Amino acid sequence: MRPPALLAIAVLALASAARLLAWDYEGHRAVNLTALASLPTNFPAFVKAPAARERIAFLAGEPDRWRNVPQDLPLKHAGSGDHFIDFEDFAPLGLTPDTVSDLRYIFTSQIFLARAAHPERFPSIDPEKNKDRTRELIGYLPWTIAESYARLKSAFSYLKAYEEAGGTPDEIANAHANIIYLMGVMGHYVGDGAQPLHTTKYYNGWFGENPHGFTIDRKFHSWIDGGFLGKSGGLNLTQLEQQVKPALRLSTVVGPTARDPIFDHAMNYLVAQFAFVEPLYALEKAGKLKSENPESKEGKTFLETQIVSAGHMLGSLWLTAWQEAPPDTYLRAQLLTRQSKSAK
Repeated sequence: MRPPALLAIAVLALASAARLLAWDYEGHRAVNLTALASLPTNFPAFVKAPAARERIAFLAGEPDRWRNVPQDLPLKHAGSGDHFIDFEDFAPLGLTPDTVSDLRYIFTSQIFLARAAHPERFPSIDPEKNKDRTRELIGYLPWTIAESYARLKSAFSYLKAYEEAGGTPDEIANAHANIIYLMGVMGHYVGDGAQPLHTTKYYNGWFGENPHGFTIDRKFHSWIDGGFLGKSGGLNLTQLEQQVKPALRLSTVVGPTARDPIFDHAMNYLVAQFAFVEPLYALEKAGKLKSENPESKEGKTFLETQIVSAGHMLGSLWLTAWQEAPPDTYLRAQLLTRQSKSAK
């Protein structure tokens, strides 16, 4: 896999093997804000306060900020794969979206076992271009979304305990702050998934066999992330919020894969976005992603629809985490013991 690129245009031009950012900051903000608009009126009110709303929007850009500057190797190795998944790379591994493990480290072992068993299926890797040791990997985006959901659900669990069993105002305020942080950062990854180029090895121009004559422009990814939208008048947040569908409580019944159901929802969401890779390239070929073209409205609508889709998915994950959060029985017991001791 490819290391993440910096935002600088010079780096984008030179790093032909670099993994790029998804959506510019304004696009990621729009995903989080449309997700907030999708929530029901009975969702915890503290997340809809103006300051919390702005904090959630700001945090949409946080995971990209972690990699916008030269990184320490542990962070670069651990975080670069969280932003994408290359579905074409399942086949050489003998895996499919339905057969991979829902556990990150078991999935990683599946990759390395397959590479060891069938080295002929995989091109050699230049060690000089793999100093962060990520080129053997194919991305972790569905795992990142499922893990983010689990953290948020846990936070709602302990908030409920603090609220119901005598938590102090400071404890409750800190639990609120943690939930706002987790919601905001989680939104980044769901937003990444709605940018189709984050689901494919053709993430920045087509390469190899190209029977449809798709663009090979190495700036295609950055153009989709925000260049085109910026030159086409930007995003109308009010209109996007009006388009987003109400968040839905996702099923948490274990399905036929016997995997974590939220992981399956994340995987299915990303598979659906992968289906838009070639249509996106076809829009570019037809000139509908050129800001000066009168027909560019179709391209802009396509990208806006992707952002709204991400907002709906994110809102549904937030809603489900809140509604599915079980009582934190351990914390509750500790709080009740504290109350009992203070009453003596």
